[in-house]
Amino acid sequence: MNIRFDDFFSEDMMASSDVFPIISLDESSSEISLNSGEVLPILPLRNMVIYPGVLLPVSVARPKSLKLVRHAHENDGLIGVCTQIDKKHEDPTIDQLYQMGTVAKVVRILEMPDNSTTVILEGKRRFRLGEQTTTKPYLKAKVHLVEDTLPEDNNTGIFQALVSSIKDLATNIINNSGFLPPETSFAIRNIENPIFLINYVCVNFGLNVKEKVHLLEIDEIMERGYQLLELLNKESQLLELKMSIQNKAKEGIDQQQREYFLQQQMKTIQNELGGSSPEQDVADFKQRAAAKKWNEATSRIFDKELKKLERTSQHSPDYSTQLNYIETMLDLPWNEFTEDNFNLKNAKKVLDADHFGLETVKDRIIEHLAVLKLKGDMKSPIICLYGPPGVGKTSLGKSIARALNRKYIRVSLGGLHDEAEIRGHRRTYIGALPGRIMQNIQKAESANPVFVLDEIDKVTADYKGDPSSALLEVLDPEQNTTFHDNYLDVDFDLSKVMFVATANNLNTIPRPLLDRMELIEVSGYTQEEKVEIARKHLINKELENHGLKAGQVVLSKTVLQNLIESYTRESGVRELNRQIASLMRKIAKLVATGEKYDVELSVDDLKKYLGAPRYSRDKYQGNDYAGVVTGLAWTQVGGEILFVESSLSKSKSPRLTLTGNLGDVMKESAMLALEYIKSHAESLDIDPLLFDEWNVHVHVPEGAIPKDGPSAGITMVTALASAFTKRKVRKNLAMTGEITLRGKVLPVGGIKEKILAAKRAGITDIILCADNQKDIDEIKPVYLKGLKFHYVTDIMEVINFALLNEKVN
Repeated sequence: MNIRFDDFFSEDMMASSDVFPIISLDESSSEISLNSGEVLPILPLRNMVIYPGVLLPVSVARPKSLKLVRHAHENDGLIGVCTQIDKKHEDPTIDQLYQMGTVAKVVRILEMPDNSTTVILEGKRRFRLGEQTTTKPYLKAKVHLVEDTLPEDNNTGIFQALVSSIKDLATNIINNSGFLPPETSFAIRNIENPIFLINYVCVNFGLNVKEKVHLLEIDEIMERGYQLLELLNKESQLLELKMSIQNKAKEGIDQQQREYFLQQQMKTIQNELGGSSPEQDVADFKQRAAAKKWNEATSRIFDKELKKLERTSQHSPDYSTQLNYIETMLDLPWNEFTEDNFNLKNAKKVLDADHFGLETVKDRIIEHLAVLKLKGDMKSPIICLYGPPGVGKTSLGKSIARALNRKYIRVSLGGLHDEAEIRGHRRTYIGALPGRIMQNIQKAESANPVFVLDEIDKVTADYKGDPSSALLEVLDPEQNTTFHDNYLDVDFDLSKVMFVATANNLNTIPRPLLDRMELIEVSGYTQEEKVEIARKHLINKELENHGLKAGQVVLSKTVLQNLIESYTRESGVRELNRQIASLMRKIAKLVATGEKYDVELSVDDLKKYLGAPRYSRDKYQGNDYAGVVTGLAWTQVGGEILFVESSLSKSKSPRLTLTGNLGDVMKESAMLALEYIKSHAESLDIDPLLFDEWNVHVHVPEGAIPKDGPSAGITMVTALASAFTKRKVRKNLAMTGEITLRGKVLPVGGIKEKILAAKRAGITDIILCADNQKDIDEIKPVYLKGLKFHYVTDIMEVINFALLNEKVN
């Protein structure tokens, strides 16, 4: 019960100057004219306990209680005050009251403005309830007075210290509580009687009814003081904890208020500067979303994410993540397509203007455009261009985009080893982003671009996943209609995207991925094609790059041919482009310094500007020696001719020796060739005893270069047959083909490159497997001019044509 002076008086009381202190001014107030065992009217209280020497205002409402206090006040009599055990009882019996009570005097009865009655009671002595005598007109019972036991004289110092501690602790609680009035602290400091002080603190501090009754039941004042001090300590600790929590909460509220104030200032500043607030951003997002052509499911997901953004605080770490996701969704071209150019003649013109040759690729693009023109809608093809480096595979994708009037994007997959680069990272990770597929679709601003996947054969796998497996979904027309990016977490249709993959080596591409692509081989250029590419594209480009005009440098066909033969060795034109650029730099220096030079460059000028020739063209070396046969080989930089040399030497323990840095397959071909010669010695007019007396040595020149493959099989048989028979090999002849132990000739690959190499070397006759005739039929006649092909199925046909009856010297 919080007691304030103002609670005791009405305005009328103040006017009469009747003042009632909360502590009795009479130090001898406990002396009353009452004997133990006498009968007193009993006033039950619901939530209060009165102590001797303490004034207590009590609100009285029950009729019996009103009758009791009025009768006692009129007769200046005493009453017994006890506390109910259960406050719910309206008319409690003696058994429903705590047995310890206080004899009290009714000091005054106050009629309050709200028609309630308040009685001021003054506690006198403690008593214990005795026998009940009557309940009408109110409860009466015998009371047995209980004396307080004072401290002994030798404990006076301890008792004074205890009272002082109670006073200090009570004062501290009053100062920190915030709910006890300052008058309470004033009263405590001015109470001289230590017993009254203890009783006053018991009544007025935050103790519950049971604790107050328990303290009232203690006879020894010292013990009552100790237990009160213990309760006050608990109350003080609880109060400190509450204050700590309140202070922290206040700091949090102050921080929030500060942040709110700063946010309002930022909004004002942004509005003044023309910036956008979060509310404006959300409004813009809704406006942009209304113009999107996404489906209903995507629209629902976007609305859900936008509401999540609205609920997120602008200063939350999740706000920027959510904002980036919303912007990514809005930036993607949902069902937004560029219009294809269905002019087939124009498409053909564009492709021819950018690239010389490559007819197979160009025809495939024109075919797709034709079907698209007729049908109106179809899934885009997934093409894989494979071939040696520098032949224009990557630049061809840009030309396809120009021909179709589509957007062009390219992503390099070389060295990619993380699956998340394709599918993206989940938004739970810090710094999460969409995969490269969706990032580039976003940049293209179109859902049907030409998408070049460069160097797809150089994708690697590690502990982070296998990107090539993730590409299976991207490059499968049956799956990419619902491509799922981990960051976006919404299906996106990639079926209208024309994917063009490029690769140098198909062997490193996983079979399931290879199966999903349409393979188109982009073989190396012939010398004639390189000359045309240089004249139509490379020279003009480098003139512009070096600030020169067309008339300041002239390169004839003869000079270009010499440049290609002597300074480059490649299937493509990258090195040729670098050599032309080097020439242009030399000329630019002469032009800039004003020195004179020949505008039309000659072969000697190439030596002057580029130095001595780096490569010498492989040339046919004649047929003066037995056992030397010209073969044809395929390399990464195009076709080449190679010479298979064989010789015999006397030996008591004959053996086959193979040199020239040969691979396992090529060594096996040599063994097969020797075994075939041995088994058909009589047919070749070879004395079988020779095999027991002569060592056989097979060598392929340029030993620093590794060589392998089965295509030198018929060349080795012919070389060994020539060595054992001493017959000359037909002049200007080259050959390529695999052999079996039975002497069958099998087809090989790289025919176009091998034929071009043979033509450069001056070869006129070429022996091929009959099954390779289909490859010859696909080559333009211009490249076959001057060459005669001889198709065989058995090695004896090769030997009969290749070896002349004439013996070597």
